[in-house]
Amino acid sequence: MTDSAMDAHGSRHDTACRAAAPHGLRRALWLSFPLLCACGEGRGDPVRVHVPSGASFAEVTDSLATKDIVTAPPLFGLYARVVGGTNDVKPGTYSFKRGTGWARVLDDLRAGRVLTARLVIPEGWDLQGIALRVEEITGVAADSFLNIAIDSAAVVRYGVPGPTLEGYLYPATYTFPIDASIDTVIGQMAATYRRVWTPERDARARTLDLDQREVVTLASIVEKEARRADEMPLISAVYHNRLEIGYPLQADPTVQYALGGHRARLMYADIDSVADSPYNTYRNAGLPPGPIASPSTRAIDAALNPADVDYLYFVARPDGSHIFTRSLEEHNRAKAAIRRAARAGAPAAPPSSPPGGTSTPR
Repeated sequence: MTDSAMDAHGSRHDTACRAAAPHGLRRALWLSFPLLCACGEGRGDPVRVHVPSGASFAEVTDSLATKDIVTAPPLFGLYARVVGGTNDVKPGTYSFKRGTGWARVLDDLRAGRVLTARLVIPEGWDLQGIALRVEEITGVAADSFLNIAIDSAAVVRYGVPGPTLEGYLYPATYTFPIDASIDTVIGQMAATYRRVWTPERDARARTLDLDQREVVTLASIVEKEARRADEMPLISAVYHNRLEIGYPLQADPTVQYALGGHRARLMYADIDSVADSPYNTYRNAGLPPGPIASPSTRAIDAALNPADVDYLYFVARPDGSHIFTRSLEEHNRAKAAIRRAARAGAPAAPPSSPPGGTSTPR
């Protein structure tokens, strides 16, 4: 064989090898895909991986490889390109076991199955309680949350009546990504409130000559006073009747709010200590400047639809239910009956009229 023939033969051999190499690699990849891409659950304890917003797929792959969730990163990248999943990854914090199947990993990343936490806001909670609960979920300090919630700019930002966000972070059960921003958390709670305030409720408020803030303020007081949902319309009626005749609401929960915390027994000295507070409804006629807690839909509807009664007073029994009365004389008799029943260990009966007024401090 001549040198030229040998060169030609060698050239053809080299070309064939180069052509065969990619073909062999592709064949190896396709043969290995069923094993590498299987929807396996992995092994060991779950490992968290954070995908920042805007991260490239290469960066995501590096993070997965660093945590040993994905081996052979180049093959994983090739697989993702083949199935068209490199541009659909959602940001957030994920949890995978080491060796989880590629199909499962990519499917979770594309679907945005991030780690979440449940946030439960009970009815009647105020901003201080909500702030502590949000801190547990988001890690945002309660003080930072409160600074946002009491800022008047937040009222405009989140589209609520004000004067702060108090009363407008609707009590419900929420699910958030564990790394959700405080803006996301507040925004969803405020949005839930806005959905509750329907055109029908708005129309009903206008017939009562009340605006949203006034209705929610009254509802928050009703929520804090009531221990039984069926008494909410009666409690609402007492406050509506007092507002109509210009009589102070004398609502204990508003004084508690002004004091900055709950007192088991509200004393006259407590009322005097916050005499200058606009939330002191013993010293000021009318409604306070804004809500004192987040009311439920039931309390909002009770504020909008008070019972058709003429009660002006009520006092709580030990079991949380109330005796409603029309006059101060009846109210005082009701209080005396409750004291006697408490000493005797028996429930107090209503005086001479059926269960309506506000309780008075000891």
